[in-house]
Amino acid sequence: MRMNIQHIADGTYLVHGTSTNWVILTEGDAAALIDTGYPGDRQRLLDSLAAVGSSPEAVTAVLITHAHNDHLGSAEYLRAVHGTPVYLHEAEVPHARREFLHQVGVREVLRNSWRPGVLPWAVRALRVGGTAHIPVAAPRPFPTGGPLDLPGRPVPVHTPGHTRGHTVFHLPDAGVVISGDALVSGHPTSRIRGPQLLPDMFHHERAQALASLAVLERLDADVVLPGHGPAHRGPVRQAVRRAREHASRGARRRSS
Repeated sequence: MRMNIQHIADGTYLVHGTSTNWVILTEGDAAALIDTGYPGDRQRLLDSLAAVGSSPEAVTAVLITHAHNDHLGSAEYLRAVHGTPVYLHEAEVPHARREFLHQVGVREVLRNSWRPGVLPWAVRALRVGGTAHIPVAAPRPFPTGGPLDLPGRPVPVHTPGHTRGHTVFHLPDAGVVISGDALVSGHPTSRIRGPQLLPDMFHHERAQALASLAVLERLDADVVLPGHGPAHRGPVRQAVRRAREHASRGARRRSS
């Protein structure tokens, strides 16, 4: 399997999986994962750790931006097999346990199947476990309100909307924001390139997702590592402005 890993900064790697990304943070012999791709991305996830000189045994924690299958895929595997703690925002913990599921469903995908790219994306997603039921048995809320004692010292920042507990991770020392699905730079179902919100069908509360861009805008960083699409370089505030512009044009088209 061909690897697609980008070295962003010291100890920071962006890995492209099946239409979704995850991030590896390393420091000495320790590592942390932010998101884990689809369930079907497991071997690619393990290979990516080996490619940066790490291993699943070295992963001290898995941090999850939100509990959709394309981000949560191998979290329970790492927890159950290697004892790795899985952390999310407290509002996302029951989502990871699958007490409820705020994820685009088959019916909504079918209603949007006329849109370019939706059916090919849906077929790929199904093949890699997009609808699999793989809850995390014992997810945990973040243990502190500030930087986590993990490689990269990531700071969780709550950005609800895509899901109730969606969280981005700020790496102040590296000038990086790991934005999950709060701000992406591309998606197979989108014709837009560059910073944007995901199409409406993917958001639990789109208006809140749009409002959460103001939270991202305040973060001091010049690299965005999104859950979908390539790394984006440039001030986060400019990326947010472009995403708002795209959202505004989309709203005008829908109302016309």
